[in-house]
Parts: sequence; structure tokens; C-alpha cells
Amino acid sequence: MGAELGWPSVQIPESYGGLGLGYVELVALLEIAGENLLCAPFFSSACLGTNALLSAGSEEQKIEYGPGIAEGRTRATLAHAGPSGGPGCAAVGLEARHEGSEFVLEGTHSFVVDGHSADLLIVAGRRPGSAGDQGIALFAVPGESPGLTRTRLTTLDATRRLARLEFNKVRVPETALLGGNEEAGAALERALQLSAIGLAAEQVGGAQRCLDMSVAYALEREQFGRPIGSFQSIKHKCADMMVDVEAARSAAYYAACVAAEGSDELPTCAALAAAQCAEAYFRCAADAIQIHGGVGFTWEYDVHLHFKRAKAGETLLGEPAYHRECIAQAIGL
Repeated sequence: MGAELGWPSVQIPESYGGLGLGYVELVALLEIAGENLLCAPFFSSACLGTNALLSAGSEEQKIEYGPGIAEGRTRATLAHAGPSGGPGCAAVGLEARHEGSEFVLEGTHSFVVDGHSADLLIVAGRRPGSAGDQGIALFAVPGESPGLTRTRLTTLDATRRLARLEFNKVRVPETALLGGNEEAGAALERALQLSAIGLAAEQVGGAQRCLDMSVAYALEREQFGRPIGSFQSIKHKCADMMVDVEAARSAAYYAACVAAEGSDELPTCAALAAAQCAEAYFRCAADAIQIHGGVGFTWEYDVHLHFKRAKAGETLLGEPAYHRECIAQAIGL
């Protein structure tokens, strides 16, 4: 249904088969997806995979892969984090050796969103002997490539599927190298920054749903002959949740506007949105459980799903502490 409505094509330019609407429109969709705990591979394909392709791909590669992603025929994702699951370019541990007219990929990527089912994997590899953001290249790798083993992981958040990808001398042609660039560290960082804004938008939607459920329950649940929403402690929790939600939404949408304009503020604003929204979502989910009382701990209510999504999302593209460190470095602290 999402593909029929054009969701995966929102930020893909018209010249590559998309709607060409921009990043703010994508963020608006991701907020609704997060509010409803969408389990479909929307974030992975429309955000992670697309951002990597648009940031690093050549004109020919965008024309080749863009229409399939836009139409929902091709499910794409980004694989960049090694077994430790760390953030940024430093997490890339997979080795990419250039042998003749091919590249040989060897190593492991973990915590790949929808990696077990993606048709197209944008894989980050590192030139032997390189470190940091140097020697990093991005490759377009088919999901069924010989030598590739994909294992779905059991994680805290059952609504978002993660996978481990093991590359055992997987060979790809030189044409699979995105942009023909063996120094794509900057492109990978940009893709991750854009994706962090998308994740932040999902977290805003989840926090809003936690607030809405809490207010509705506080108005209908009665204790001592009156709705529990009339008690000061519950009022304070709901008010704090609303402050968190609105502050997070402001950070996410400002970052989306910065991304749409191509501003140099992107690294700082993306990190700010990532830290602000992750913590706001977790606080709102934790408070929602408390407001719901005993019923909040039951599996029949969605509150526990939001709590797990909030906690798992804090580490998906870097913890809040990591993003604050990025902000400090960006402003020279």
C-alpha cells in the first residue's frame, strides 16, 4: 500500500523516477510511521538506502537503482556498522580489496535494518590499512550475492528487524562502486546524518503517540471517584511529556529544513535532532507506562512496544552522548 501511495519515492528526484518532494515531506511521513510503529521496510529503504545512493552514487547508478526503489520493487538498506555496532565511519570494519576488475568484500556488518530481506545492500567497506573516515568506499551489492550470509537478529524491539551480514570473499564488479569513489567517507557521513534526522522524526511520532495514549487513559481511568488526570502528579507528567514532544518536533523539522536547503549546518542540526528526539521518546515512553499503571506493563497495550522501540532506537545510529560529542566538535569545543 505504501508503495502504491508513493511513499518510497518522496525524496527521490523525478529524473530518477521519484516524486522529488524533498526531505521535509519525507520527515512528515516518517513521523506518522513512528507514531504507528510501522514494521514495513520504509525507514530502511526510503531513508537509509536512498540517502546512501543519492549521497554517493553516480548519475548512471541513480538512474539504474532509483526507479526500483521509488516504485517499491527494490528494497534497499545501508550496511555500515561492524560487529560492535558503533556509529559513524569509525564503525566500518569490513575489508574491501581491489583485485583486477573486481572488489572482494570480507568481514561482517551487524545491526543492519531489514538487512535479512533487502534486495539492494549499500555496503560500506574499508581499504586495507586505512582508519577513521579514510579509505572508505560504498558498494551496491545484490542481497543474494554468493558468499553473503544474512542472519536475522533477535533484538529488544520486535517492531524493527535487524540483521547480521557476513561477507565471505563476496566479489562485486568495479561498476558496483558508488560514484567510482574509493574515498566516500564524507558521503557516508552525510547519508548517516540525513538518516539520523529521519530516525528522529520517527521518534517524534512515537513520543506523540505515548502522550496521546496517556492523556486518553488519564481521562477515562478513575480512582477515588475522579479521573486520575485530575491529580496534580499526573498533570505534571503529561505536561512534561508535551514539552518533550514539542521540543523534539522543533529540532527534527528544523534539521529537515536544513537538509532540504543543503546548508552547512547539517552535521550540527542532525546531531542535535538525534540526541533531543531519542531522549524525549524514551522519557515519554517511560512516563506513559507509569501513567497507565499496572495495565501499562501488559502485552495487550502498545505502551511496552513504544518503550522497547525508544530504547533500541537510542543506539541505532549513535547514542545521544555520541551526537552531543559531534555537536561539541562542530562548534569547536
